[in-house]
Amino acid sequence: MDPKPSPSPQNSNQTPNKPRQRDFLNHLEVYLAKRDGVDKLLKISRYATKIILASSLLPETLILTKRLKSFESSVGLSRKAFRLGKFVQDVNALRDSPFDTKQEIILSIIAYGGEGLYYFVEQFVWLAKSGLIDSKHSKSLGKVSAWAEFVGYIGSISLKFRDLKKLSEEEACLESSIEVTVTRGVGCQEEEKRLSKLREKKLMKKLSIVQDFADGLMALADIRDGRGRFSGPLLMSCAGLFSALISTHKNWVSC
Repeated sequence: MDPKPSPSPQNSNQTPNKPRQRDFLNHLEVYLAKRDGVDKLLKISRYATKIILASSLLPETLILTKRLKSFESSVGLSRKAFRLGKFVQDVNALRDSPFDTKQEIILSIIAYGGEGLYYFVEQFVWLAKSGLIDSKHSKSLGKVSAWAEFVGYIGSISLKFRDLKKLSEEEACLESSIEVTVTRGVGCQEEEKRLSKLREKKLMKKLSIVQDFADGLMALADIRDGRGRFSGPLLMSCAGLFSALISTHKNWVSC
């Protein structure tokens, strides 16, 4: 048997452990296979359309305006169909929550219980708007849904601020450890990688909080039937689009 050829200098310099950059189309396929991926793309298209309509850029008499209104309404109804059974994820999240303190127990119940109730009621809102349930129940169901969503965001924001505080403490501890290591003249590549990942996680947590504030503002506007300050159609549409873009980015990075 002939001996195996020795690797060429070009092959010997390659780093097989280095992760290859993910193919865009493969990444897109995985993203679109997720329920949240498609839902957030629908959300972007819906609120982009609402911004156009709310800004009065197009006259009411224009055929395109009527088509955009019809499109926005259809997409809104389609998004509700994507929430079928979604309340189960909140039930599981509540079951898996670490109940270390009484405060954590209360906040978890408010966050996951509120969001879970919101998704559960949204199923009946969809049935009412699609015609299977009498439409006279649509308004009352929508009000219950909005209140549950708003309460859920209060709990979610509170939990995320607690998580952000823990991440900041961990970041400060790791930075201190790196400073000591550098002073001693010892390599700290692993610590720097951990710090980079920690800062990325911290950024995503901040974006998630901003998203919850935007969605909470929209839920509050639904409770008030669009009346009062900070409830204007254009502001709510911008908040919806902003929330959708953040969520899309989060889902894209995670898949």
